[in-house]
Amino acid sequence: MSAVDLMLLGTVVLWALNVTVTRYVVTHGFRPLAYATIRYFGATAIFWALTWQRERSFRVARDDVRLVVLGGVLLFLNQLCFVTSIHETSASSVALILGALPIFTGLIASVFGIERLSGRFWLAAALAFAGVGLVAAGTGGFSSNVGGDALAVGTTVLWAGYAVIVSPLMRRYSPFLISSLILGIGWLPLALVSIPQLAGQRYAGFDWKVWLGLAFAIVGPLFLTNLLWYTAIDRVGPSRANLFTNLQPFISVVFSLLLLSETLSRWEIVGAVAIAGAIALERFRRRAAVVVAE
Repeated sequence: MSAVDLMLLGTVVLWALNVTVTRYVVTHGFRPLAYATIRYFGATAIFWALTWQRERSFRVARDDVRLVVLGGVLLFLNQLCFVTSIHETSASSVALILGALPIFTGLIASVFGIERLSGRFWLAAALAFAGVGLVAAGTGGFSSNVGGDALAVGTTVLWAGYAVIVSPLMRRYSPFLISSLILGIGWLPLALVSIPQLAGQRYAGFDWKVWLGLAFAIVGPLFLTNLLWYTAIDRVGPSRANLFTNLQPFISVVFSLLLLSETLSRWEIVGAVAIAGAIALERFRRRAAVVVAE
């Protein structure tokens, strides 16, 4: 395995582990929004310091300000959904639902006229939606986890929208600059809505694993992954890099089973297979489109 492949795999493993770590932290003392606000403040501070050292400017073109602000709003809403969903339902369920990300990204890109969808994509979408439904049903029934599962779907849709929005920005600016601005914009409303939980948060009695989890969540999946991911993409391109992201939900499930002692029901397993099939169909469709274009 090449050094670039190791960077990509390391990135995906850090992203995958974040789901399990977040579940542990928000069920062992941290209130979800208080955790998210502290985490994003730490990541924002690191990115702003790094970006200023590298570029000495946070300036973007006036025409791009709207996209940056929209990206920040989507990131804010994404985090609201993510930390709340991971508190309300299992880490494995959230991870599997996040596996449908390529499908939602394709749908949003189609809505904005960026991509035309084929019949094979719609088959993949149907498989993914069926898989998400089975995962939701398998977590104990729709009635007991409907809120957490719905928020996990919202997390996925919002992240897909965020990916579509920032894509043109990443072609014009460094990932450090865009990450700094979007993190800062997204953190402000997150901090405001988190005031009640921050005010009521108590830190006494936290074990060392909670603090280690918070440190990991700041440095690993928010900061270090940006360095690894965009360095790798610069060397091998996004197509090869995206192949690794398909592994993320399933690695996340392995972490949740091993570290949190979660279990999967038969319907969750069937749902996972359906989502994996949808990802495979979507990748095959994209590869075929590239071949035709060439």
